[in-house]
Amino acid sequence: MKLRGRNKVSPEFSMSSMTDIVFLLLVFFMLTSNSPNALDLLLPKAKGKSTNTQNVSVSIKKNLQVYIDADRVREGQIESKLKAKLAGQEAPTIILRAEEGVPIEKAVNIMDIANKNKYKIILAVRPQ
Repeated sequence: MKLRGRNKVSPEFSMSSMTDIVFLLLVFFMLTSNSPNALDLLLPKAKGKSTNTQNVSVSIKKNLQVYIDADRVREGQIESKLKAKLAGQEAPTIILRAEEGVPIEKAVNIMDIANKNKYKIILAVRPQ
């Protein structure tokens, strides 16, 4: 009498589990890839002059010297000099000119002073 085993191994290979793994890996790498968080925008160009009147100009040079209008100011005196120059102005405005290569912390320091004192600040850039 010939007995056959019930547990017969099939020589076929099922690809369904392999496709599931590949799909999960694809989703994982798509979600964790380093995509920039910035938007690629085309900004409008300015055609005319600004309607704001320039009250005070703050310039930061590459060597980190700070100037208010044409006067050199030490870092600890910036806020007090700005308050003195903008006292009594109806809509105090600061134009910030930071030279290329200036660390962003120096420009943010001036912006913080303007924000704390409720001054309007304009960041000056060169036209292309």
